[in-house]
Amino acid sequence: MNYQPDLISTALKMLGILVILLGGLLITLYLSKRVFKRRDVEPRGKMIKVLASKYLGVKKSISLVEIPGAVLVLGITSDRIVLLSKIENAEILDEIRGPGDEGALPSFSDQLRRLSSRYRRGGNKQ
Repeated sequence: MNYQPDLISTALKMLGILVILLGGLLITLYLSKRVFKRRDVEPRGKMIKVLASKYLGVKKSISLVEIPGAVLVLGITSDRIVLLSKIENAEILDEIRGPGDEGALPSFSDQLRRLSSRYRRGGNKQ
């Protein structure tokens, strides 16, 4: 029975050390978040927008991604991303974005159909 008081005091010491360690970790986490606070990386809103994405097969898709001044057509697979086309023409960009309605985007197939018809019309003029 001599071991019971030692067991209780040892358990209390362990709990005290655990509370001190967890408190120290929480204080460190709080301070690190304040010190390394993320700066406003995107001051003018989102710089990159995914306009549409279309699933093509197993782990394969094609996406329209808007960056400032252009729209990128990207082919995406499980192990790589390939730039298929870069659209910089202001008229085409306006067609893709639609008439000022940023909330409702046309479907991906509609956007591709408009782009391909635009290129076909441009090719027939020559």
